[in-house]
Amino acid sequence: MDNQGIQSYFQLKNINWSAMRQATWETIWMTALSMIIVAIVGIILGLLLFESHNKKGIGWKILNWIISFFVNVFRSIPFIILIVLLLPFTRDLVGTIIGPKAAIPSLVISAAPFYARMVEADFREVDSGVIEAVKSMGGTNWDVIFKVLLPESTPALIAGGTVTAISLISYTAMAGAIGSGGLGYLAYLDGFQSNNNTVTLVSTVIILIIVLIVQTIGDLIVKKTDKRSL
Repeated sequence: MDNQGIQSYFQLKNINWSAMRQATWETIWMTALSMIIVAIVGIILGLLLFESHNKKGIGWKILNWIISFFVNVFRSIPFIILIVLLLPFTRDLVGTIIGPKAAIPSLVISAAPFYARMVEADFREVDSGVIEAVKSMGGTNWDVIFKVLLPESTPALIAGGTVTAISLISYTAMAGAIGSGGLGYLAYLDGFQSNNNTVTLVSTVIILIIVLIVQTIGDLIVKKTDKRSL
């Protein structure tokens, strides 16, 4: 393809920059809000999986089975299919099935089980001797959680959260195909359907930049909180 062909293929004048800024903000907003909810739900689910795994008693076993079933099922469903399956639930919960707000339930339900499994694995990596030492000194389960599990696994939790946040960014792009807003929606509607390749290219570049920023911030925080790197 010659220079004239390339210029006709990608022309910045074909971009509505106001819409691009709005779409970028929507992608950041969806990712940030979803990640906050995912972090809370994921840590709770991961903690319940960890605590109920080796506990005796039928109640603990039932709890572990129920949570494991939920986590395994929802993290196995492809995201684009999950969005469609959750449309009735989304409509009842937020009152609409289009726009950034409508994407939040699907984003959370898809990513929280994924993060929960990472949280459970991170808690398993904590030295059991430290946990037993806290209990032998009269520490409660809450002491174990807040003084051992969470502090000791903080770098791993942040690293897992970074991976999950990047996955959420890609999910927001896929959600754009059904009208959730954000850069994915802009790339699909104003780019693909309007045969405007420049919009698709610029949207993709912005998504890549957001991913690089998230990864860099995550790596810096992990390095700051990792005792082994101090």
